[in-house]
Amino acid sequence: MRRQRIIFAVLIASIIALTVSVFVFRAALVRFAFQPARTDSEVGMQLAGEHFTPTGITEIPEKNEKPDTEIVAENLEVPWEVVLLPPSPAGEPSGEFLITERPGKLTKIDAGRTVIPIPGVRHVGEGGLLGLALHPNFSQNQYLYLYLTSQENWKTVNRVERYMFTGSALPDRTVIIDGIAGASNHDGGRIAFGPDGFLYITTGDAGQADSAQNLDSLNGKILRVRDDGSIPEDNPFNTAVYSYGHRNVQGIAWDNQGRLWATEHGRSGARSGYDELNLIEKGKNYGWPTIQGPEEREGMVSPVIQSGPNDTWAPSGAAFWNGSIFFAGLRGEALYEYRIADKKLVMHFHEEFGRLRAVVLGTDGFLYLTTSNRDGRGDPEPEDDRIIKVNPEMLR
Repeated sequence: MRRQRIIFAVLIASIIALTVSVFVFRAALVRFAFQPARTDSEVGMQLAGEHFTPTGITEIPEKNEKPDTEIVAENLEVPWEVVLLPPSPAGEPSGEFLITERPGKLTKIDAGRTVIPIPGVRHVGEGGLLGLALHPNFSQNQYLYLYLTSQENWKTVNRVERYMFTGSALPDRTVIIDGIAGASNHDGGRIAFGPDGFLYITTGDAGQADSAQNLDSLNGKILRVRDDGSIPEDNPFNTAVYSYGHRNVQGIAWDNQGRLWATEHGRSGARSGYDELNLIEKGKNYGWPTIQGPEEREGMVSPVIQSGPNDTWAPSGAAFWNGSIFFAGLRGEALYEYRIADKKLVMHFHEEFGRLRAVVLGTDGFLYLTTSNRDGRGDPEPEDDRIIKVNPEMLR
């Protein structure tokens, strides 16, 4: 009887081992077939004007040291943008944050937490409550701007609205710009005031690629308007359109020379890749969907860098600090740093925090990152999503 039990136990163990081996092999096969090739110690990049070859990727080692970081907020629901409230009249940091959460909440973080629901938000796919910007004279007028997805006449749409922020409510709603088509994917959504005092707005192609080349459409564009939504006289097409030929811009930042940089998602699906960092000029065409990656065509602008066909950054929010453009990676699960003078791309925090959505340079000189692990595409931990404060000095 004992011998029979031993034989039975061995048989069961063999079946379990065989089953585990089949699942491990299947998972490995799926990863090989559908995930872009990369290693944990390097990140792919191509410079504009180069044609891709397997040896044309510049390999940059990942930064290994762990810089100072601090979790300043957690248990958020898909935070999309974070803005620090202005310092006190004496110049002291306020320590207070405003955060957009994609399901439709504007959250103020101070000693406690104040949540302001935003009416009319339609959280569908990548759409919802997205961009947030404060007026350059916010301390005087308390104007706050939101980019959101909504529904009109059974259609998904995007628009920018302005409110007066009281600290716990948002009265005085004004629509700044509408007529932007929305969808479950490619909604753009980043907004920011530039050095010229105008409001810049990024829009996606809403899944209709040809709209990016159509100057009568607001989709697949970077828009530029005054603080009241009117059109600046020097806009290139006498409309809100500032640049066009974009697929899905989710990050914008100005460097110390006043130049505008933008991150843009490349193709998606099984053949994902060709994510971009672009240097934006007024009136220029950035090619989507006619060209992508290193391709060139007369009258169209190729990216400064792009990820190549085998690597996917899924780049989002961007910020400039000390000669570098920092941008967040969603699928790349990293903070990327493009060193402008050296033309080098460095990766920080790879797979340490998961999907990163926003990167903001605070008035206190620190970088603030938002995770996006609860957006349906991540692997959330119990404390997700979070706001992470980073000392950029420790990244060098």
